[in-house]
Amino acid sequence: MSSTIKDIAKLSGVGISTVSRVLNNSGFASPETREKVMAAVRELNYIPNNNARNLKKGSSKTIELLVKSITNPFFQKMIHTIEQKILLRGYNLEIKNVNYSGQEMAIALREVQDRNLCGVILMGGSFEYTEQDFKNLGVPCVLLTVSAAPDVDKALYSSVIIDDEAESYKATEYLISLGHQRIGCICNIYGAMKTPNSLRFQGYKKALAEHGIEIDPSLISTMNDTRSGYEFGFNMMKNLLSRNKNITAIVAMADVIAVGAAKAVLSEGLRIPDDISIIGFDGIEAAEYYSPALDTVSQPAEQMAISAIDALFAMLQGEEGIHTVFEATLLKRGSCAPPGTIAKKERG
Repeated sequence: MSSTIKDIAKLSGVGISTVSRVLNNSGFASPETREKVMAAVRELNYIPNNNARNLKKGSSKTIELLVKSITNPFFQKMIHTIEQKILLRGYNLEIKNVNYSGQEMAIALREVQDRNLCGVILMGGSFEYTEQDFKNLGVPCVLLTVSAAPDVDKALYSSVIIDDEAESYKATEYLISLGHQRIGCICNIYGAMKTPNSLRFQGYKKALAEHGIEIDPSLISTMNDTRSGYEFGFNMMKNLLSRNKNITAIVAMADVIAVGAAKAVLSEGLRIPDDISIIGFDGIEAAEYYSPALDTVSQPAEQMAISAIDALFAMLQGEEGIHTVFEATLLKRGSCAPPGTIAKKERG
């Protein structure tokens, strides 16, 4: 017998109306409640009743791209390519933003059933999708910039990523090779989830440890929050400068954070890279045209987007999942240099 919303409510210990809000992504439900409901959905292998109706319709030619924070400038670079390539193949593309508190897999499940989608691309998110998630989804799915849990059958989905930990390691190691020892880090980590940012943070710490540099908590500015962007980088850099008189370099886990951090450095009357070196991550246009132009770990956005499309259409033709790991490029534009010999200006 098929499971019902009542079964999910009973197993998760919440009301039927709460289950409905979570499944339809309407109204408020805390992250903890959403996780309880989705755990029950996976355990009961729940599929909405309108699944049978959609199956009768036959396959559509509509693909949906669900983006975790569509305002991310790096994602914008890939969205343009994805839209163009899908339309050239004669398919329709729907683009949907998922805010940081939203459960993209739950939204994808609802969208597949309600809109009769033939495929889904999830851009951003975490590395914690389960095997049951893809089985419930029932259509080809590509994860872009993230992947699934290690125990998930790779035939069930495709992924296109970079090695975030390794690339962040290389960025930090570059600063070490220039002679920096007091290297700060600005990173936002959302909850306990495994995300690209959390992996980049691990790469930063690993590089310091393997080069015999003690990890100093006063040089790390992290926030367990959904906030990111220019203002986040500015405020976190201000905080670091107020606590450290001898910091010489910064690793920012996104270019938008690096731009904000650079603004904070300059607002303190300091110079880049004479007083403080800064390196970002992603390769967005704003980092190149900022003054000074910022060094960054540049992800191959267009190639990643094309690879995601190729993987999706291969699955639509019956092939198993394809998993591609791209290598990023360290772009040196002049915002990183050996620690300056000019005496540091007083900071406060």
